[in-house]
Amino acid sequence: MAHPIFVRLEGKDVLVVGAGPVAREKAARLAGAGAIVRHVAPEVNRAFRDEDVDGAWLVVAAAPPDVNRRVRAAADARRVFTIAVDDVASCSAFGAAELERGGITVAISSDGRAPALVALLRRALEAVLPDDVGRWREIAERARAEHREAGMPMNARRALLLRALLEEAS
Repeated sequence: MAHPIFVRLEGKDVLVVGAGPVAREKAARLAGAGAIVRHVAPEVNRAFRDEDVDGAWLVVAAAPPDVNRRVRAAADARRVFTIAVDDVASCSAFGAAELERGGITVAISSDGRAPALVALLRRALEAVLPDDVGRWREIAERARAEHREAGMPMNARRALLLRALLEEAS
């Protein structure tokens, strides 16, 4: 079972192994998140070498399974997480389908076992997540600051936040 987290990759070295369209798409998304992306593949520059993992915070392997296994082994030896695209056996971490709206991000994963289902669930959530969820976030941020300043216990905050959101909706 996986433990979900969000990782800040701004300024962090991320290695992408593979040259196909999926590898290019992953590299572009990582760069869009501020990662410093290094790309290794025979079609791009050269074949993967174990030392390519050195210095990486994360590795994305989008290569044939035999290469992905080598990448995972090299990454494991260096305590670096590996996301292997469509190759669950070579993963030590899993990507997620994500939906971002108004500063809120929802991510869905099946631990790499049912990506088509995850994509369908993402589309369903996109259809029901309100367009004004960004306004909800602003209300929640303001309420959090006020509650923290007042020393309010965490268990009392949620009911007050719900009340504030309901007032906004009416």
